[in-house]
Amino acid sequence: MVTPLIKTPFTDLTSGIINCQYYDKCGERELAMTECLEAYGLERGKKKCADLIADFQECFTMKKQLLRVAEMKMERERQYWMGERSKEERYAKPPRMDAY
Repeated sequence: MVTPLIKTPFTDLTSGIINCQYYDKCGERELAMTECLEAYGLERGKKKCADLIADFQECFTMKKQLLRVAEMKMERERQYWMGERSKEERYAKPPRMDAY
């Protein structure tokens, strides 16, 4: 959470510019997190809404998803170099060009 150092009417007007409400993926999570933080306040909300904050952060950054993909790639490479996979089995064949 980023809160302004000095709260003015200008900061109130521009606070809604950067958000995820226009994106289908994380909009609902951000709204739930924001409503929870508004209900409890920022300090108490950090503890009470920790699960909603973590869900939104994961949706926005995709950190766990990217780490999981990297681990799968490393395991595939390890299996190839240890001889458990052949070069043809290293990666799956891509779909045909018109496979939509």
